[in-house]
Amino acid sequence: MRIRAGYSITYDCPAPVAMLLTLSVHPSRRDDLETPDWVRTDPIVDVRQYIDTFGNICSRVAAPAGRFTVSADFVIRDSGVADDYAPDAEQVDVRDLPDDVILFLLGSRYCETDRLSDLAWALFGSSPMGWGRVQAICDYVHNHIQFDYQQASRTRGAHEAQIERQGVCRDYAHLAIAFCRCMNIPARYCTGYLGDIGVPVVGVMDFSAWFEVYLSGRWYAFDARNNRPRIGRVLIARGRDATDVAIANTFGDAMLVDFQVISEELPET
Repeated sequence: MRIRAGYSITYDCPAPVAMLLTLSVHPSRRDDLETPDWVRTDPIVDVRQYIDTFGNICSRVAAPAGRFTVSADFVIRDSGVADDYAPDAEQVDVRDLPDDVILFLLGSRYCETDRLSDLAWALFGSSPMGWGRVQAICDYVHNHIQFDYQQASRTRGAHEAQIERQGVCRDYAHLAIAFCRCMNIPARYCTGYLGDIGVPVVGVMDFSAWFEVYLSGRWYAFDARNNRPRIGRVLIARGRDATDVAIANTFGDAMLVDFQVISEELPET
């Protein structure tokens, strides 16, 4: 399957401002690119990239004063296979987890395990361990939160999402991640493209958030918002939560004036 993906994000900057962008396709998917996903800027400025501590590609730019646009438009190949389904995947005892996985058991900025631990054990303590427990968490979060794009908040964490029962895909992911960590299941936040491929079109395209859990010695993708296997995920970045994978950090005034994302299936050539 071939997917065309990309974005165009425009800011008004009253003065020059440094920006840190996490918008490039993850290194694990680079070999699938048919065309480069270069970060383009208008006006043209230098783009310097590096790999962060989580293995994501980050771009540093210095935006000049005035209107500034960053964009990309590329084609990537995908297997067309839905998310892995492994109902027999087992939970790994904390004592046996790899050192680089332990981090994803700890609380983080948007996943306040200390505030949700008692609730998590009350809700999921009797559920089957492993895959069944993660699915129980996804079922709960999927039914508990009402999706409302108008209620998006950059400051809402998992605990607040649990109380308010509304939010967007990042809120579903944060709450599910927090519950998994409370139950000693490593979970990490993912962001990327997920177009309406193979499902009804549900609204305006945006970047999507989902999460991965560590079971039976490997990571599996779960999606509490959609709560069903999907095809066509294109990973951009992974981290502890949205703090680590923000699409843009601006170190000064920059007003967002336009935001467009595309992810659509292309015919085979």
